Amino acid sequence: MKILLTTLNSKYVHSNLALKYLYTVVAGENSHVEVREFTINNDPGYIFSELVRANCDMVCFSCYIWNIEQIKILAGDVKKARPDLKILVGGPEVSFNGIDFIRDNSWVDYIICGEGEYSFYRLCQVLESRDRRFDTVPGLIYRQDGRIFVNGLTDNMDFNLIPFPYSLLDCEDDRVVYYESSRGCPFRCSYCLSSAETSVRFLDVDRVKRELRYFLYKKPKQVKFIDRTFNSRPERAYEIFKYLIDNDNGVTNFHFEICADLLDDRTLCLLSMARKGLFQMEIGIQSANPATLTAIGRRDNIYPVLYNTERLIKLGNIHTHVDLIAGLPYESYGIFARSFDKVYDLKADMLQLGFLKVLCGTPIYNQIEAHNIKYRKHAPYEVISTAYISAEELVRLKMIENMVDVYYNRGGFGSTLDFLIKASDMGAFGFYEKLADFYYEKGFQNRERKKEDQYRILLEFAGDLERSSREDLKKKT
Repeated sequence: MKILLTTLNSKYVHSNLALKYLYTVVAGENSHVEVREFTINNDPGYIFSELVRANCDMVCFSCYIWNIEQIKILAGDVKKARPDLKILVGGPEVSFNGIDFIRDNSWVDYIICGEGEYSFYRLCQVLESRDRRFDTVPGLIYRQDGRIFVNGLTDNMDFNLIPFPYSLLDCEDDRVVYYESSRGCPFRCSYCLSSAETSVRFLDVDRVKRELRYFLYKKPKQVKFIDRTFNSRPERAYEIFKYLIDNDNGVTNFHFEICADLLDDRTLCLLSMARKGLFQMEIGIQSANPATLTAIGRRDNIYPVLYNTERLIKLGNIHTHVDLIAGLPYESYGIFARSFDKVYDLKADMLQLGFLKVLCGTPIYNQIEAHNIKYRKHAPYEVISTAYISAEELVRLKMIENMVDVYYNRGGFGSTLDFLIKASDMGAFGFYEKLADFYYEKGFQNRERKKEDQYRILLEFAGDLERSSREDLKKKT
């Protein structure tokens, strides 16, 4: 049986770890399995032709919010071209509404819900057998004789029994290498699919070190840990950080998502000794409003998070990325502005202003009426408005997000921004709000611009600020 494992990544530099796991668990017994990754930016006709030309018995799609709409169209067309082809889908975008998904999409033959390694392994066994006992595949939704059947999930397997995903597939030099040393999250943030996990499972530290040794030898540009909270066990995190510092290859950058309030003096002291560029930390602050933090299942005391994040940034050798989410419960436009100012003052290397995604399977999905949340029908299911913030205000935040990305996150404007924000005396949020108004009123958002154009635009805006300031001063006198 010839099987193709595939997906559409958001960019070429990204890779899909799930496909590597699935390949590793079946490749030893099935030499006719292949991994082929595309991107959402590839020409749909090209992808269609490649999938049909592959002449497989089954194509398996890994589905996420960024690719599900394109996969629906693509897989439907492939099924028309090859009616005998079996199509399997899996991933977070189909795991929590699988019954509806298979009913609404006639091209789907199988859905694997939840953790896929054993289920996929067992399904491949069943497809090769004579008795076709699909009822023995945990987490499988399937069609048989015109009916839809749903198999129950089993307990997640011991994570240490799952093979190293790069044991049979090499890590590509020109892509981000994804890796996980734990599954699940100890926290229950209401907007996150990880809140559905009932436990956290960790790989043995000795195994993690062995696998990291492979990456240190191969020297990829970046290894990105996808652990939901890497330092949920601070001592374990310390040991891995120390191993990477002691064995630094001088090339590879390691990216972690961490909880800042779990950082302690000992870990910060250790991190201060790392080569600049060795580590990259992402900290999901999301909001500085206590009522919002309580509503989404996070600790409402934001100050340890802000304090430790600031200490991490001041080390000067750790690239730090902080996140805010707009559209959360109890956060109005004005309250979000205050959250923005507090987080901006940390001076992180990057500030990502994201927007709530209402995902099936998350607690907040069941709270949409309580908070009057309106959201887009199709992926990525982004918030339109809530009881606390209007659609117009969220669109205004979209404009501000663009300005933060162009002028802050891409770099090159740091000293000028600091000067203008201080001179304008309106705070960071007020400054970016005014810059966004200027930028969009002039129509500069209508096409991609070179960096030198952005300098000219900022200079023109600074001139407008100065004239407005003079006019305000004349009025006062």
